[in-house]
Amino acid sequence: MPVYKQDTICAPATIPGTGAISVIRVSGPDALEMAGRIVSCKNGSISECDGYRIKYGTVLDEAGEILDDVLVSVFRAPHSYTGENSVEISCHASPYIVSGIVQKLVRYGARCAAPGEFTQRAFLNGKLDLAQAEAVADVIAAQSKSAHKVAMNQLKGGYSNELKQLRDNLLKMTSLLELELDFSEEDVEFASRSELRSLVDETIRHINRLTDSFRVGNALKNGVPVAIIGSVNAGKSTLLNSLIGEERAIVSDVAGTTRDTVEETFNIGGVLLRFIDTAGIRKTDEIVERIGIERALKKMSEASIVLGVADCSRNYENLISDIKFLLENVNLEEQRLLLLLNKCDVLGYGNVKNGSIFDNKNVNMVNNVVSFVDNKINNADIITISAKTGFGLSTLLERLSVTASSIIGTTDSTLVTNIRHYEALSNAAVALSRVSAGLSPAIIPSGATSGTPSPSTNFSDDGSTHATALPPDLIAQDLREALHHLGSILGDITTDEVLGNIFKNFCIGK
Repeated sequence: MPVYKQDTICAPATIPGTGAISVIRVSGPDALEMAGRIVSCKNGSISECDGYRIKYGTVLDEAGEILDDVLVSVFRAPHSYTGENSVEISCHASPYIVSGIVQKLVRYGARCAAPGEFTQRAFLNGKLDLAQAEAVADVIAAQSKSAHKVAMNQLKGGYSNELKQLRDNLLKMTSLLELELDFSEEDVEFASRSELRSLVDETIRHINRLTDSFRVGNALKNGVPVAIIGSVNAGKSTLLNSLIGEERAIVSDVAGTTRDTVEETFNIGGVLLRFIDTAGIRKTDEIVERIGIERALKKMSEASIVLGVADCSRNYENLISDIKFLLENVNLEEQRLLLLLNKCDVLGYGNVKNGSIFDNKNVNMVNNVVSFVDNKINNADIITISAKTGFGLSTLLERLSVTASSIIGTTDSTLVTNIRHYEALSNAAVALSRVSAGLSPAIIPSGATSGTPSPSTNFSDDGSTHATALPPDLIAQDLREALHHLGSILGDITTDEVLGNIFKNFCIGK
């Protein structure tokens, strides 16, 4: 996609045929004139209309017959989304009507917009910085209240303002160091090294807080990963189908039915959860099933929440063996484990009759399992369920909502949700770490130096010397590198390739 052409572009901003109306966007130097040529208005032309006005008019087809009655919203530069003259034509959502209007615009010289080209023009015309432009796509794609809140904060500039403040601080440091280079022969120091290092270290801590938030931010954007783990035929696929309310995973009495991971998202309490059904864990020589088990273990290690499904209808020794596997392979310090004792209906536990719950002697085994787990870990989260009958699933959903909310925490603070931003921040932190090291004084024992001390060398009472580890020009170079990485997030430093990769995944018309 070209970086910028000063031509006029058009595209449907809505999907034709899916609602009552469709909106066609037109932006560029000739947007108003083109709209005026295809839309006939009774009172004045669109090209003469003031901005922030809506005109009612009629569009005729090639035979001179009425194609549709439309409303045209007029935006004059620079007070528009793109910063250019723009119009939005609202028509009925018929694909025939939308296609007819777009064809007329193209006939009069407009070009069909590439994906994300309207937002790209907004960025290039200074209406948005690059982080805000990327947030536009996140707002559109948000599937939960939490993800929407974070994306809107970024779109409104909260994230950008934080990064700009960091850049301003680094830019001041760089300017002072480079100014010293102009007076190097006079041995003038414009910036205190201790103050600079303190500021750099604080900036590193700030950046580290942002990069640490990526795990939560990514979970908000794509869904908190919830891995469903257990032995074969423990009821994992039945559980997934029951939670999402549809037959998403294959359920069979044959062991080893699930060979690959099956993923599905589900919104609980305003937080998007990404459930991952995995292959049953067991020893096997079947190569495809073994690959599935390896993927299951990998997904388990990556998940924020692990639903450990154990078949409580099995004998006590096998059940305890399955639970031991979960306790040994889940990182309880970084992951949350919800242990689910499934198939309690087989034991007669959790069957509802005449509004009451009855059980039998096998419930004692379940109680023994609970005691075993309680002795292994503190505050164990154990839920007795029947994925088949639905018993206990409401309790499970409540626990999932509380657990997911505790993982996400508050969404009022700045969160990094974009892998490109995460990489840029990480690279900036590395460069600043070199700056911090370069600003640290190196102690040189007496007699260890030869020749004339450098201008930055200071002598101590014990005869040792204290010297800056790196000269100002090398420190300034590392600062410039950090500035480069932060600037790449905001769009101050970009290439055609970077812009193309960012905007290619946008929808057409946005």
